[in-house]
Amino acid sequence: MAIQHDYVDDVKAEDIIHGALKGMLAALDPYSQYMDQDMFTELQVETEGEFGGLGIEITLRDDLLTIITPLSGTPAEKAGLQSQDRIVKIDDEITRDMTLLDAVKKMRGKKGTDVKLTIMRESEESLREVTLTRDIIKIKSVRKAEMLSDGIGYIRLADFSEKTHNDLEQALSRLSEQGMEGLVFDLRNNPGGLLLTSVDVAAKFLPAGTLVVYTKGREESQNVEYRAQGKSDYRDIPLIVMVNGGSASASEIVAGAVQDHKRGIIMGTKSFGKGSVQTVIPLRDGSALRLTTAKYYTPSGRTINETGIVPDVPVEQLPPQPETAKKPNGADEIFNSITEEENNSEITVPEDSGVQPEAAPEDNEKETPETNSGEETAEINELLKNDYQLRAAVDLMRGIRIYKGLSQKAPKD
Repeated sequence: MAIQHDYVDDVKAEDIIHGALKGMLAALDPYSQYMDQDMFTELQVETEGEFGGLGIEITLRDDLLTIITPLSGTPAEKAGLQSQDRIVKIDDEITRDMTLLDAVKKMRGKKGTDVKLTIMRESEESLREVTLTRDIIKIKSVRKAEMLSDGIGYIRLADFSEKTHNDLEQALSRLSEQGMEGLVFDLRNNPGGLLLTSVDVAAKFLPAGTLVVYTKGREESQNVEYRAQGKSDYRDIPLIVMVNGGSASASEIVAGAVQDHKRGIIMGTKSFGKGSVQTVIPLRDGSALRLTTAKYYTPSGRTINETGIVPDVPVEQLPPQPETAKKPNGADEIFNSITEEENNSEITVPEDSGVQPEAAPEDNEKETPETNSGEETAEINELLKNDYQLRAAVDLMRGIRIYKGLSQKAPKD
C-alpha cells in the first residue's frame, strides 16, 4: 500500500481504514457517519436519555454547521443559542470542511470544561463568541405537563427517546385526572430521536390501525409501514400540535401524521425538514456505521426532507426578530470573510445572504411542579405572557371548544 510504504511518517493500517470510512460516509449526506468506539457508546447512552456535552443537535445545511435546536435546560440553551444558528468556529478552529462527527467530538468533553463557539445569526450583522461550560446532559422527555386554563392541558415534549412513551403516558394521565378537555402538544425545538418512539407518540392521538408513517429505500426490506397500535384514551380529545424551525425528524413524523389525518391543527412556523432514516450498523471492533437507508413519508405520501411541515395556522413568535441582516452568499464567502478578519476583535459579516431561517422562540422554563399551587399559577401566567405562540394556541383551543359545545347543542332535524 503506497501510504504505508511511502508516506513520510509511519501510519497504522487501522488509522488509514478509519479515515477512509469517515471520508466515504461524510461524502454521502450530512447524517451518514462513521462512529469510533467512544462515539458509538455515547450514541447508545444518548438514546437512553443521558449524555455528555453542550446540549445541541447539529446538522450540515448549505455546507455550514447548523444548530437544529438547543435542548431545554442545557448549557446551549442557557447561553442563548438558537435553532438555525451557524457554528463557524469551535475553539477558534474554523468548521469549514469539518464533519459532523468531528464537530460533535470537539464539543463534547468532561463536565466543567469550557468550549468556545463562534456563532453566525441571521438577525445580527456581526459574529458572536460564546463560551459554554460542558455538563452532563440529562433529558426529560416531558419538560412540562400542566393545566393552563379552561380545561386546556399543555405538554412540552423535548425528545423521542426510549423513556418518552412512559413519560408521556404518565403526563397525559395526570392531566386527564385534572379535567383536561383539550391538549396543546408542544414539539417546538424538539430535534426528534427514535422512529418507533414517534409512532408510539402518534398512536396516543390516532385511531388504532391508522398509518403514521412509511419508509422507502433501495431494498424491499426498507419499505415499511408503521401504524398506530394499542389502546389510548386520547384519540378524540381536541388537539393542537406546535412546531417551529427546531422541530425535526420524529417531531415531523408526529406532526405530519396528525396533519394528514386531520386529527388536529398544526400551529407555529415551518419545521426543520429532516426526512431520512439512519440505520446503525455495529462493526466487530466496537465501532459502527450510521447510514441513511431510507426516506420517510407522511401518510399522504409527502416527504418533508429539506421542506419541513408547513403549519395549518402559521404564527410567528413575538416580539419579532430584528430586520434580517444581509449575509454572505454561501459557505465559501462566509469562511473567506472570517479568514480575512481573523485578527479583528469584532468580525463583520459581508452582505447578500440568501438564507432565511425560521425564527425560534426562547424557552427559558423551569421544571414542572407536581402539584397545583399559587407559585405554579404564577409560573403559568408568566409562561403565557412571554410566549406569544402558546397564547395563540390557547386562544385557538378555546375557540375550538366553544364551537364544539355550540355544535353539540344545535337542534337536529
